[in-house]
Amino acid sequence: MELLCPAGNLPSLKAAVDHGANAVYVGFKDATNARHFAGLNFTIDELRRGIEYTHDAGSKVLVAINTYPVESGWSDWQCAVDTAAELGVDSLIVADIGVMDYACSCWPRLPLHLSVQGSATNEDAIMFFHDHFNIQRAVLPRVLSVRQVANIVRNVDIPIEVFGFGSLCIMVEGRCQLSSYLTGCSPNTYGACSPAAHVRWEDRDDRLEVRVNGMLIDRFEPDEPAGYPTICKGRFRVAKQTYYALEEPTSLSVLNILPELYRAGVAAIKVEGRQRSATYVAQVTAIMRAAIDACVADPEQYQPQQEWQAGLARLSEGSQTTLGAYHRPWS
Repeated sequence: MELLCPAGNLPSLKAAVDHGANAVYVGFKDATNARHFAGLNFTIDELRRGIEYTHDAGSKVLVAINTYPVESGWSDWQCAVDTAAELGVDSLIVADIGVMDYACSCWPRLPLHLSVQGSATNEDAIMFFHDHFNIQRAVLPRVLSVRQVANIVRNVDIPIEVFGFGSLCIMVEGRCQLSSYLTGCSPNTYGACSPAAHVRWEDRDDRLEVRVNGMLIDRFEPDEPAGYPTICKGRFRVAKQTYYALEEPTSLSVLNILPELYRAGVAAIKVEGRQRSATYVAQVTAIMRAAIDACVADPEQYQPQQEWQAGLARLSEGSQTTLGAYHRPWS
């Protein structure tokens, strides 16, 4: 299994490569990628240097162009595809069929990976993209059980990639409308869920309140951990109780089920976190590298080490991890 790690900037890219990533994924400084935050992502010159550094180490660079273009900005998505191809990236991560069509028509030798934003959760959807746009790999949304993942791997003709660690999107990627409903900025076109311009932190009565476009999303007691606010992970008053209406903010971690994913035939484990620091990237990459190597070497005897678990817990949302949908019994 390959280890694919995030790089929101050049130091993070180098940290991932230095600590054992087989590949890194990056984005440009615009709305063409789904981590469109100020101070994040790559200029052309930075990406050129990043590609050189990564290729010198024998690793790969994938560029995420995985949002959905609006008509008035179509040229930005064309430019992103052209620039990435001209710089010599190894693959594009794409979601929109217009972008796919443009890329495979203009750059037929450049491999395309179906982004999680493409929201393909079954073999028919994945093979549609493969047959019509020559998609060479698909990233599965984080809503499938291990059994469902294994079934897809058996029934498609291309490698499958799954998320292995990081912030857990609890909606179906590519289909979520919550941020768009509240802010008018869709993560699928603007590239950011709960854009920073709409977020406000306020101290009130010794408690920290967070609002998105004026709506109270969460309230934290003194010294209570507070992550970046997204609507799906806010606390709401439902049936006279105030709690997380959908799911608690925790990070996904597949350390305990790596052998299951390996035996299922998963081709790559992806780490979420382009918005996180280079230190985060270095620590997660080192742990996941060690775990994957141990799993592949002897999947039957594999046991996640306590220091791996503790290390990832320190880096996770709410200082806790979950298997999310992977171990849900229903399909």
